[in-house]
Amino acid sequence: MRRKGGVRAAFQGEPGAFSHEAVMRLVGEEAEILPCPRFEDVFAALRDREAAAAVIPIENTLHGSVHENYDHLLNFDHHITGETNVRIIHNLIAAPGVMFKDLRRVFSHPVALNQCLHFLAANPQLERTPFYDTAGSVKMVMEEGLKDAAAIASAVSAGIYGARILKKSIEDDRENHTRFFLLRRAGEKPLPAVGPAKKGWKTSLVFTTRNQPGSLFKALSAFALRDLSLTKIESRPLRGRPWEYLFYVDFLGRLEEERVKRALGHLEELADMLRVFGCYPC
Repeated sequence: MRRKGGVRAAFQGEPGAFSHEAVMRLVGEEAEILPCPRFEDVFAALRDREAAAAVIPIENTLHGSVHENYDHLLNFDHHITGETNVRIIHNLIAAPGVMFKDLRRVFSHPVALNQCLHFLAANPQLERTPFYDTAGSVKMVMEEGLKDAAAIASAVSAGIYGARILKKSIEDDRENHTRFFLLRRAGEKPLPAVGPAKKGWKTSLVFTTRNQPGSLFKALSAFALRDLSLTKIESRPLRGRPWEYLFYVDFLGRLEEERVKRALGHLEELADMLRVFGCYPC
């Protein structure tokens, strides 16, 4: 999976996973990929300089936020330098020569299976079998030479493992998108932009406030008073302090803007803790 001159990028899953697609969009098709079994391994690979960049999913339009990765953003010293959205298209994939009528089992990640319930309900002869990864299920079907089984995964994975798409776009909801972050180690420059130029800027951060009436309202007023548009706010439990929370925020604006500097200065006065994860084109 290495091409000369490519940046090494870590992601969770097997080659052909949707995270692999995000790598190609954010780092380029020349990227050298480093597949990792767990999200924590992706962050650790970047920390340990096994990779120059990392790509992680952070939010899906149907299933919401990937909470584990919000926790890792806080625990590792990496910064966000880019984002992309990948349209999630699930395909039924089998070995060449296998016909749909031959199928008795279908493998995929539990989330992917749950996103294809209409198709599976219409084909009750297919036993749903959870697997650790979408692309990994295609890899397994091909390596084991299964003739009665298929996988649900991306079209990219079919090409990588020499499989054949039997049915395209079997997901229940066509508005199924996953948002991915591109990460670099703290202090390192962003990678050269890939794809069409983006016109705006987004900033991501996390803060905590005192557990007092009106604290969150006052904190968010730092943005409202300067007409900064919040695109996301997410709360996560603050470990060791029951019923207190971390607030993860994305807003439209660039750190160099005067109004952003004033907003962050205002927020810093009100927050117990404030950390900016990154400012990136959007």
